[in-house]
Amino acid sequence: MKRFRPGVVPTVAVILLLPLMVSLGFWQLGRGAEKTALLASYAERRAAEPMAAAELLHSADPAFRRVHLHGRFDAAHSLLLDNRQRDGKVGVELLQPFQDRRTGQWLLVNRGWLPWPDRRVVPQFATPADAVDLDAWVYVAPGATFQLHADPVSDVWPQTVTAVEPARLWKTLERDGFAYEVRAETGPVSYRSDWPVVAMGPEKHLGYAVQWFAMATALLGLYLYLGWHNAKEKHHGSGHESTQHV
Repeated sequence: MKRFRPGVVPTVAVILLLPLMVSLGFWQLGRGAEKTALLASYAERRAAEPMAAAELLHSADPAFRRVHLHGRFDAAHSLLLDNRQRDGKVGVELLQPFQDRRTGQWLLVNRGWLPWPDRRVVPQFATPADAVDLDAWVYVAPGATFQLHADPVSDVWPQTVTAVEPARLWKTLERDGFAYEVRAETGPVSYRSDWPVVAMGPEKHLGYAVQWFAMATALLGLYLYLGWHNAKEKHHGSGHESTQHV
């Protein structure tokens, strides 16, 4: 140990930062694995035939399953999901309550992306007045949705929101509704409906993991270098003092 003198401050820094960097690296690896499994499940379920609404409502794992619906949209309670971009253009996604006639169940259907070039004017959209048939799929976000604060409660419709919260909407409207967002497939009632399944692919998580492990390795290497360098300087200083004393 006499040949290794890293100092108190570097030692404290390594004790605090090294476990954090390593844990963040493994966390990113775990997230990457989750995204890989998610994409595989998505591809399998999106290739299946649409199920009936009643079957979906009794499914223990509805994520990414296709469903066929028949019913009406509630045009009076539309939501505009803000800060959505397509091809570098800012816009919103239009979500509307939809009551399936066969089951009586309410579902929150995402009809797709709309451009919003002028934020002083509400985006224009049309809602079918008659009953419609549509195919859709259930979107379940991987992990909890991050928000700095909840969207304010408003009585003005359509409402602009920053996160999709079906349970909150059903509570506001005093309705029994499906717990997840349902995204309409391309068809007569949908707008632009090319959603990414995940905001960040598994390869990006792997890249972040490599970065965290690289920083942890660099920190440990610097710590070892300082320890040996300081010990060497201490040793040379002690030898020089001994010579002067003689």
